[in-house]
Amino acid sequence: MIDAYGRKITYLRLSVTELCNLRCRYCMPEDGVCKKRHEDMLTQEEMLAAVKAAAELGITKVRVTGGEPLVKRDILSICRGVARTEGIEEVCITTNGTLLPELARPLREAGVSRVNISLDTLDAQKYAYITRRGSLEEALRGIDAALNAGYDKVKINTVLIGGFNDDEIPALAELTRKYPVDLRFIELMPMVDSKDFGPEAFIPCDLVRRKLPELETEPQDNGVARLYRLPGAQGRIGLISPVSSHFCGTCNRIRLTADGKIKPCLHSDQEFPIKGLDYQGMLEQMRAAILAKPACHGELSAQSLSHAGRSMNQIGG
Repeated sequence: MIDAYGRKITYLRLSVTELCNLRCRYCMPEDGVCKKRHEDMLTQEEMLAAVKAAAELGITKVRVTGGEPLVKRDILSICRGVARTEGIEEVCITTNGTLLPELARPLREAGVSRVNISLDTLDAQKYAYITRRGSLEEALRGIDAALNAGYDKVKINTVLIGGFNDDEIPALAELTRKYPVDLRFIELMPMVDSKDFGPEAFIPCDLVRRKLPELETEPQDNGVARLYRLPGAQGRIGLISPVSSHFCGTCNRIRLTADGKIKPCLHSDQEFPIKGLDYQGMLEQMRAAILAKPACHGELSAQSLSHAGRSMNQIGG
């Protein structure tokens, strides 16, 4: 389906839960989230009906997110159902990786073809700090498990945070020499729960180019990252700049939250509820959401927070 600004919308980010086994400082509150009633959240049947409606409107790619999607008890059957939906050509998942040692192969068998793993540091103490409770060793085991499971692509997502991991840019980039992975540096976004970060934390991705002058430009794909490669590396380096250089003009995605709200734009508080609707009702709300996509989100900076109205774990990372 084409939105009001001529963009072809082909990508749905499906959040299956707001819950997570970590508490990353840029994503969710330290105490977690107030657990909602089961009846207020989308059922598996409603999720799959929504995916079917999305496919009818031209969605071909679904990324399963959270919270942490792998804490969802029925994650395998959800992924299997999404992969079997007529019109869906690609099913991906974004995870912190800590549960992948047990689930990497079952997810691949369920139809997930690509996996993105969040990893913001290679320092164990810093990892424990940014996640408030995580283990770097568990995350690295998750990466190994994903690489051994035969996915079409494994990507590592690193949120670039000034004063925290900007000194690790070369070390993190070296992962693309060691492993056949793409590593994407993503600018920290000023969400509603950004109180742990001062203005110095919000640094542009262009810093990566300055830290890695040997980067060579790669052919660009249809994604939002600007692509580069270290000489001789197995994988690529991607730079994603939602703050310093937004990509709204080519945005092809909508989001569905775990409590059943379609968000046309991550940084808007506009939401279209589908919980409790029949298939036709979902179809109509999804169509309305696509037509409501704004031309561009508002200003984002340390002084201008996102208007999303929720933490990232409540939207879908």
